[in-house]
Amino acid sequence: MPAQARSGSAKDARIGPHRAVAMLSFTALLAVVVFGTSDPTRAEDQLFDASRPLEVADQGAFSIPGRYVEVDKQTVMIGQMYVQYQIPKNRTRPYAVVMIHGGGQTASNFLATPDGRRGWADDFVANGYAVYVVDQSGRGRSGFFGDSYGKTRKPSVANVEQRFTAPERKQLWPQAGLHTQWPGTGAQGDAAFDVFYASQVETIGDEALIEQMNREAGAKLLDRIGPAVLLTHSQAGVIGWSIADERPQLVKGILAIEPSGPPIRETVAKGAPDYFEDGVIARPWGVTRGRITFDPPAQTPGDLKLVRQEQADGTGLVRCFLQAEPARQMPHLRGIPILILVRSLLPRALRSLHGQVPRTGRREEFIRQAHRSRHPRERTHDDARKEQSGDRRTPAPLGAGQRPLICNAIAVRSRPRALATSFTVAASPGMCS
Repeated sequence: MPAQARSGSAKDARIGPHRAVAMLSFTALLAVVVFGTSDPTRAEDQLFDASRPLEVADQGAFSIPGRYVEVDKQTVMIGQMYVQYQIPKNRTRPYAVVMIHGGGQTASNFLATPDGRRGWADDFVANGYAVYVVDQSGRGRSGFFGDSYGKTRKPSVANVEQRFTAPERKQLWPQAGLHTQWPGTGAQGDAAFDVFYASQVETIGDEALIEQMNREAGAKLLDRIGPAVLLTHSQAGVIGWSIADERPQLVKGILAIEPSGPPIRETVAKGAPDYFEDGVIARPWGVTRGRITFDPPAQTPGDLKLVRQEQADGTGLVRCFLQAEPARQMPHLRGIPILILVRSLLPRALRSLHGQVPRTGRREEFIRQAHRSRHPRERTHDDARKEQSGDRRTPAPLGAGQRPLICNAIAVRSRPRALATSFTVAASPGMCS
């Protein structure tokens, strides 16, 4: 679900203990993910609130250069990235947040909701973070050159309704009926849908090219602004893993909102009675299309020895791929705190907190498998609690039953309402697996 979308249903706001689903403390990042809905007429949810204006010390925009290529005997640049930023007057967080949108969208995804409320960029600025939002390379203000980028995909009304705003109508996967929270009907002609659809743009058809260009541009962006937390959405999930592999010392955390794609193969949702079938091999390197660093080194995707579950974990689930043991490690991602967030209705959800989520992804398992050896910068739940209590001693190696802070949280309703942020709240052990 696009990060823009938030519900305005007062009924859905009364979801009891599920409203605050996750409090997860990372090395320098803690995301408090709040689920549910609120009344959109509340002052704090308006796009502009005179009683609570954003206090910004600086704002602006710049472009990250790409690389020059020759096209039809002319020199042009490809792979450049447009970036806009806001620095809060009262900056209380040590690391900036870089927000990278998903497929068919641009930075506008994080700037406002379709029904006219503040977006996540403002939420983070209001909570003391410097925020950088980008247009992916080859998208929006970053520019598009058809001769260089090739064929595109166009976001049709039917596709947007089916994937984002009204999946309960087609029922292409068992959990699609859980979707309730898009404001309005979620269909063409509805005011909120029309505003959202107006923000959709064509996307480069070559997903490997998208990943590679944004890996390069994202690394250059971090070189310019310094250490940061990556907040990725949907298609940008693979971009986040790639940038972290390229600049592991500059990525201080990854918050992956519904990252696209299960490891290795796509899963096609086709409706009852079978619901799922295997798609193409889309991420041959596990969670990325392009090469990623493994230890021992993997020269080709064929070096990764994969196994698949003999049986799914339950009704409405699919069988998943992992590495055969002993699994190769991903050393560049090993020390980075990671939070993966999905909705309970997604066909690509990761792990069920209530026994009803289809496991077609297991991205967190694939990544966790490659984090097994304790890295000096990895932390456990016990480490987080000790730090909150003032114990700054070097954490001991992982013992029996302890796991690194690679976490996944699942919305019991349908999607996150908002993200508030803090560096001080301890981890909630029940939310990490």
